[in-house]
Amino acid sequence: MHLNPYGEYAVLLAASLANDWPADRAGIEQRTRERGMTMTFPVASDDHARTRAVIDDWLRVVDESDPDARAALLNAQMAAVTAYPRLTDHDGEGWHLHYRDSDEALPRVLAAVISVGTSLHLVTRGMNRLGRCAAEPCDHVVVDVTRNGRQRYCSVRCANRAAVRRHRARG
Repeated sequence: MHLNPYGEYAVLLAASLANDWPADRAGIEQRTRERGMTMTFPVASDDHARTRAVIDDWLRVVDESDPDARAALLNAQMAAVTAYPRLTDHDGEGWHLHYRDSDEALPRVLAAVISVGTSLHLVTRGMNRLGRCAAEPCDHVVVDVTRNGRQRYCSVRCANRAAVRRHRARG
């Protein structure tokens, strides 16, 4: 039973967009599909720029290490896109919850999904389960979905590079 569809996938979607920003609106929508969203969205000429603003705002949460300040940022983001939760079966794949109004624009849907998903991820996994890659100079977002809660690197490559640096520094 999957009770939290807005948690892990939404925060991983946000990290994917932050770490590899699509060149255009079509790329954003393709990424949402790759990450499990099935809806189509009405097209607006400023979707690409407005979605970039959503991601930039979300990156403030990523970069905030104080749990109280992080919570305040997320609360403000959720309040900005607040809508009552509703049951929907829009794509015929089964009933599920949406935390937004129907027929919203892509940037607003992503703002709602990402803010709620990030909040659910942090409260269920831990407020420290989101940050930047610990391998200098990488600045990619790391969403820690490990069991032990100790993921510090965005990739095996960055983890290996950091291990080599530590080994050479001892050397």
